[in-house]
Amino acid sequence: MEVSDWDLVQKCQAGETSAFQELVSRYQQKIFMVVLGLLRDREASMDVAQEAFFRAYRKIKGFKGGSSFYTWLYRIAVNMAIDAQRRQKRNPLDFRENMDGVLEEQNEVEKDPFSNAHDKELRAGLIAAINDLTVEHKAVIILRTVEGLPYKDIGEILGCSEGTVMSRLHYARKKLQVKLKAFL
Repeated sequence: MEVSDWDLVQKCQAGETSAFQELVSRYQQKIFMVVLGLLRDREASMDVAQEAFFRAYRKIKGFKGGSSFYTWLYRIAVNMAIDAQRRQKRNPLDFRENMDGVLEEQNEVEKDPFSNAHDKELRAGLIAAINDLTVEHKAVIILRTVEGLPYKDIGEILGCSEGTVMSRLHYARKKLQVKLKAFL
């Protein structure tokens, strides 16, 4: 039987570092993918994800369980990713730089030349459209579409109401729809 997150948190609060290592192993990949979705830079995402776990470890004694550990950790990671992206405004991270490789890895099956050309064109359009979104809109798109989180959890992670999440998601989708109109 798997130990619950709350039991691991309590063990960690009591000083058992192995309990936190278990939490890291449970959520390391998910946290990295969310941060990568926001930053689109593998190295920066690895740094932010690692720092998010470090920050969570430092603050775990103050975690009271008002939300799930998962939601609390996501909120730390997403906020840190948003902060990292804002710090880079003078030298913004380009979604195109690193996303091509990620999408190629996901699409390794060889296709006919027409299909391959269409996929590359669609990929370029998608990358450009996502690049134009604000950080807040990227966050809701990734947390809802990629991670499949409910509005309530996204609201807790981003520190806003469910209504704000729905509004941001609506406007993000509208912006993507306009940008990708030629592909729809």
